[in-house]
Amino acid sequence: MTRDDGFVTLPDGERIARLGQGTWQMGERPEHRNAEIDALRIGIELGMTLIDTAEMYGEGATETLLGEALAGLREQVFLVSKVYPHNASRDGVVASCEASLKRLKTDRLDLYLLHWRGGIPLEETVEAFESLRRDGKIRHWGVSNFDVDDMEELIEAGGQACATNQILYNVARRGCEFDLLPWMKARRMPAMAYSPIDHMRLPKRSVLDEIARARGLSVVQVALAWVLARDEVCAIPKAGSVEHVRANRRSLDVVLTGQELAAIDSAFKPPRRKVSLEML
Repeated sequence: MTRDDGFVTLPDGERIARLGQGTWQMGERPEHRNAEIDALRIGIELGMTLIDTAEMYGEGATETLLGEALAGLREQVFLVSKVYPHNASRDGVVASCEASLKRLKTDRLDLYLLHWRGGIPLEETVEAFESLRRDGKIRHWGVSNFDVDDMEELIEAGGQACATNQILYNVARRGCEFDLLPWMKARRMPAMAYSPIDHMRLPKRSVLDEIARARGLSVVQVALAWVLARDEVCAIPKAGSVEHVRANRRSLDVVLTGQELAAIDSAFKPPRRKVSLEML
């Protein structure tokens, strides 16, 4: 897995956008629908062609909105969705995938993820993913919210084809740097960072604000640029307006200096011991 000109590379060599778009909570408020669709379409135009969703989001409402937004643009997008853990049985995965495909108005997903670890044996979920891949309904599969022990169990369950692990990762939540990110990097498996700006909960006064003021940026742009500075990570921030998506896109062009990165490390310290993976 490498980074090259705004892309990261999956274990099989396919390149995907390093900065993409998330969709959590989109499609749930009718008065925001048109703005959200416009934002997604502008994001694609700006090269943010990695788009993530899930059957959980709005219980399908988000996938329905995204299906509308992708009209005429589907071939430009690397489309990701996720299956609920309680639907992760052999038959359940297939049924969930087919329902997602219908809502998204497409014949295949580029990446299908297990949303988080549940009670169904991983072997069963892996078998279902591989069946969907053979049938052409998905192109890649992976997981979300898996810590190192979960990833090791996944490999033991026949999950060597796992393409990525989507995790909560941002400047304020760095626990995965201790062991999970190195584990994935050793296997050329990129991490997909959700909530890369910590759901807008970053402190209002910090070194991020100092850097932002000095550089003519926003705190959000600095925080997102920090995530994007890691070779082994792509990010999927949500933007519900055209203005917001354009601001996110500018983060991709921000190169933080060594001094700035050191200052951020001083304020938001990297882990020195194992920290359980956080999730939202």
